This record gives sequence, C-alpha cells and structure tokens, in this order.
Amino acid sequence: MDVQPDKPFLQIVVCAAGVAPDVGKLITAAQERNWDVGVVATPQGLGFLDMEAVESQTGLPIRSAWRTPDQPRPTRPADAIAVAPATFNTVNKWAAGISDNLALGILCEAPAMGVPVAVLPYLNSAQAAHPAYGQSLERLREMGILIGSYEPHRPKAGGGADRYRWEEVLELLAPRLLHTRP
Repeated sequence: MDVQPDKPFLQIVVCAAGVAPDVGKLITAAQERNWDVGVVATPQGLGFLDMEAVESQTGLPIRSAWRTPDQPRPTRPADAIAVAPATFNTVNKWAAGISDNLALGILCEAPAMGVPVAVLPYLNSAQAAHPAYGQSLERLREMGILIGSYEPHRPKAGGGADRYRWEEVLELLAPRLLHTRP
C-alpha cells in the first residue's frame, strides 16, 4: 500500500493484550474509512502480533523502537492515534508521563502536538478496580484523550474479544479529525 498524503494517517498503538492479534480488524475498518494506517507496538505487544500480516496489510513496518538520528522518519506525522488494545500498564504509565518506550513517547507528546487520541482499554475487572487506573483515566480525559467503553473481563479468564469494539476508536476520532485536517 502506498501512503497517500491526501488521506488522513492513523497511527495505531498496540499493547500486549489477548485481543491484540485481531488488530487487523481495526486496520481494515480504518482503511475502509479511507485512512492510511501505521502500527506502533509496545515492546511486549510485538509478541502478540503477526508482524508479516500486519505489515502486509498496512504496507509499512511495525515500529517498536526509536530510530537513530541518521535514519529517516518511517512515516509522516499522524493525523490521529488509536490506542487499541490499551493495557492497564500502558494507561497508567502514560497518565504518569512515563516515556520509556516508543509507544509511550508518542502518546506522551501527542496531546501537546494537537493530535487527537482515542483509547480502547482491554483489562480485567481487578485491574480496573485499582485506584490508580481510575485516576489515570481521569488524567487522560483532562488531557483531551477520548476513552472507549470496553467493559473489563473477569481476572484470569481473558476473553471479552466478542465485546471488544475495535471500530469504537474510529467513531471517537471521527469528529476530531474534521477539525485537524485542512
């Protein structure tokens, strides 16, 4: 796939979660809405992806590490970012301003750069009950981050894939994108 500058560019951040192997559903939905798509995975998230399939679908390499100063930028700047699936770990680190990997670095900078971001969490109910998680979601909302509606699954049970609405992040971003594109 050729990245076309007249199309909006969506950067998908993928975390290490049980539904991550299905990120192709989000890529397809975004492409059907006329988006160009690139994927950034957290270091642990890489192990959940079929890299060859995702790269074939997007036409771009999956990014997970910072480039060196002498390397060209691998993509153009994102018009919007979707974080799906977003884990307990990533949500809390991001809200705390921790930027210890490429995915978090991108997420920590995005609000100040005016890039709309939508998050679709995937976590269990015990993690969701931790006080830090609610506080982190509130901080992200204060930063203008759009939060999806995933209902946490039971601990140690996984699941919830049938209730994980990948397209929700696109629905959340649609109104914001209209205000960021010329």
